[in-house]
Amino acid sequence: MQSRWMALEEGKDPSTTVRTNQSRAFPLRVLQFFLIFFVLGLGISIVSMYMTRYFKVQIVAPVAESTLRPCLDEQTTVESWIRPPSNLLHTMNDTHLLWLASSVPRIKTYPFKRVPKIAFMFLTKGPLPMSPLWERFFKGNEGLYSIYAHSLPSYNANFTTSSVFYRRQIPSQVAEWGRMSMCDAERRLLANALLDISNEWFVLLSETCIPLHNFSIIYHYISRSRYSFVGSIDELGPYGRGRYNQNMTPEVNLTDWRKGSQWFEVNRELAVKIVEDTTYYPKFKEFCQPACYVDEHYFQTMLSIETPHLLANRSLTYVDWSRGGAHPATFGKADINEEFFKKIFENLHGVLFTYHGGK
Repeated sequence: MQSRWMALEEGKDPSTTVRTNQSRAFPLRVLQFFLIFFVLGLGISIVSMYMTRYFKVQIVAPVAESTLRPCLDEQTTVESWIRPPSNLLHTMNDTHLLWLASSVPRIKTYPFKRVPKIAFMFLTKGPLPMSPLWERFFKGNEGLYSIYAHSLPSYNANFTTSSVFYRRQIPSQVAEWGRMSMCDAERRLLANALLDISNEWFVLLSETCIPLHNFSIIYHYISRSRYSFVGSIDELGPYGRGRYNQNMTPEVNLTDWRKGSQWFEVNRELAVKIVEDTTYYPKFKEFCQPACYVDEHYFQTMLSIETPHLLANRSLTYVDWSRGGAHPATFGKADINEEFFKKIFENLHGVLFTYHGGK
């Protein structure tokens, strides 16, 4: 009490004195804490160094796996872009597929070694009865061809893993004879084949087509030609110009109208033109319906208008219409003789395949 009165007499507040003493004690406690922490850390470091040196114990702090990837990761190399799809059964619809297939590099030269291939595109109802013959045809020529098959959606192929046709079926839809759905199937085949940058030539075949020469002859014949083999003629009469519809103007005039075989061979440039077309497609879909058979006129007319200088105006596939009727002749066992092949090889120069069958 006496000291308190003395402090009051001197004009000092005792509470101020207490706070001053506490503030002096606080830094001392903090200093003691850091000193203990420093000594403890120094001790752990010395022990760790001793264990590492004498017991070869390595203490490694856990590091989280980095989500960063180097710029030259496998997913961004040129090879990853040009590698053909390993699985043809994609989930793209036709709109997406045709858009992707129509993408074309503007630089004409390739910055990698490219071996051009022939894409053999089989438009079928289901099984391939001539597959054993085709197996022998392709044997030993790996890397020079690709195979694509379009069949009815309900058909399940059962080729063995050793077959060249194993898993070569593309997503398909129903294709009706003489209607635009048939051309849709052909465009679908072309679009899938265009996804392989190495495919340079594209041959459309049916399940009844067979090769008339070995692979080497056919490859060299196609690869050395300046032209694509599309039949495209100006045929007068009811089965040619008689199928023309005046509603197709101005995109297609009567003088532009062409007819030709459904079976064709085109190079990559023309294949892209077919899949990217949005000018002629609507006209043919609406105004070329039976008895105008669109698969005999659409590509033939469009390519004749756009690139007439690139067409040979004939097909590589022999089709016999001499027996009359809506469909070509079917060649049976009685037809296959020496005279038959003599007719093809001597009188039909440049024929590489033969087609036999109905619809």
